[in-house]
Amino acid sequence: SSDLKALLDIIFIGTTNSLTEASFVTLKVYDILGREIVTFFNETKLSGKYEVEFDASELPSGTYIYKLTAGNYQMIRKMLFIK
Repeated sequence: SSDLKALLDIIFIGTTNSLTEASFVTLKVYDILGREIVTFFNETKLSGKYEVEFDASELPSGTYIYKLTAGNYQMIRKMLFIK
């Protein structure tokens, strides 16, 4: 449905699934052509676990990429959105 809300648990570091120390964190979503769609974080975050809600209801169906950087850690994953 166009009301899709995907919860992204943004921290996947180690087995604790949490940010183990304060770090500069960025979390951005891009379309398949590399255009930035949204920035959730671009700031220093304290240790802990964070979640964001991604409301894709205004986006067309397609493949999107999200990129998480926390300190020296980097993760890039694909998301498939189908209306």
